Amino acid sequence: MVRNSGLSCPAGGYTLEVSSVDDRLELDTDRLIVAAAVTNLLRNAFKFSRAGSTISLRAREVPNAMLRIEIEDECGGLPPGKGEDLFLPYVQKGADRSGMGLGLAISRDGIRAGGGELTVRDLPGKGCVFTVELPLARPNTLAEDAASPS
Repeated sequence: MVRNSGLSCPAGGYTLEVSSVDDRLELDTDRLIVAAAVTNLLRNAFKFSRAGSTISLRAREVPNAMLRIEIEDECGGLPPGKGEDLFLPYVQKGADRSGMGLGLAISRDGIRAGGGELTVRDLPGKGCVFTVELPLARPNTLAEDAASPS
């Protein structure tokens, strides 16, 4: 998904950890919108994390026929009670004001249009985890395969 995104990160010795994903998982939504949202989240993670940080990208199937994608950064955390404010248009929380403050609002709208949700969870003193949940095209693929005799 991120391979053709034009994603780049600033100098600073960042590490990107990417979990393996079952290639049988298939989304029931516009892949370009998902790719744009995930790319925006990764760009923000690099932009707001401290030099030398590790950024994690994880994806897995979760109950209710959903795919969960998590991007974890090391931005230092959010001010208490300010997580939802990040998704408002023109809101910027970091010292780097190089954008317009629209990326998270647009990403959330796109994910919601595809039947999903984009949320943030604060890791006080460490960073944030942005979570995208989207419907799978073929629910319970992994559960059915695990139950089948080999």
